[in-house]
Amino acid sequence: MARPLRIEYPGAWYHVMNRGAGRQQIFKNDDHYRHFLSLLAETKERFGAEWHAYCLMGNHYHLLVRTPEGNLQRIMRHINGLYTQYFNRSTRRDGPLFRGRYKAILVDADAYWLQLSRYIHRNPLEAGLIDSLERYHWSSYPDYIGKRRPPAWLTTDYVLNAIGKRSRHARYKAYVAGGSDAALGEYYRQARMEPILGDDAFKQRVLAGRAHSIDVPELARVQPRPGVAAIVSAVVSHYGLSEEEIWRSRRGKAVQTPARSVAMYLCQQAGGMRLSDIAKVFGLSGYAGAGSTIRSIKQRLRGDKGLERDINSIMLDLTP
Repeated sequence: MARPLRIEYPGAWYHVMNRGAGRQQIFKNDDHYRHFLSLLAETKERFGAEWHAYCLMGNHYHLLVRTPEGNLQRIMRHINGLYTQYFNRSTRRDGPLFRGRYKAILVDADAYWLQLSRYIHRNPLEAGLIDSLERYHWSSYPDYIGKRRPPAWLTTDYVLNAIGKRSRHARYKAYVAGGSDAALGEYYRQARMEPILGDDAFKQRVLAGRAHSIDVPELARVQPRPGVAAIVSAVVSHYGLSEEEIWRSRRGKAVQTPARSVAMYLCQQAGGMRLSDIAKVFGLSGYAGAGSTIRSIKQRLRGDKGLERDINSIMLDLTP
């Protein structure tokens, strides 16, 4: 089955959701919630993500995000991937955490951001978890009503400006207390939600340019693989080394990091290079040496969580 459209362009707004596989808990304690929020902060710095509202529930999350660089896939791959690694380590489990890829609704923000923020913030109330939204700590609602100072990575002005310039916090509180929009609630109750929330004119404008930005298997297969230069650059950046360290062959105690071996591994896994070509690039006498190095990395990955995190992080940097 083809995956849903991922329509991306600079400045796009999304309502992003995901749920634990089998409805399992994805947040089991305060540290889990805090770590997830730290990843939101990290993507603001690293990928330019603008976070405008969030609500973290026990087994799912809701996020309202704007992507100035048109890079939602990269942002969410970073968050879901690193959070899964953290959750698995902290709970001594293994395997997928989420039920699959996140669901992202492309939103006509000018028409819906105020209503959508209310929908997101009311989730704990609608679920019967609390009787007062002010008491729910793991959402951006306290930041919107002035009960808590917003963190640097959270933007509240877009939504609050839509409520008015005077007494914004009190007016937003009254707006949220008024209940969710009936039409919006009906939209989210659909068994198969449309991937775009907006009127026909908005949908036509967005879909007119979708051929350049959709994420479907057919396009993924023809995306260019990273070359040696890009792989080496990503590896040395991650490990804080010079390129000379990658090209220089070292053995025994002199080897301080696995960077050179990781670069060879990624040339095969991400770059699709043959062993003979990897051996030639890295100055080895034959393909057997490259094969031995790559097998060693694969064996280490079975038990070395630190190396696994390193490679996953580098792969994120290599993902267009």
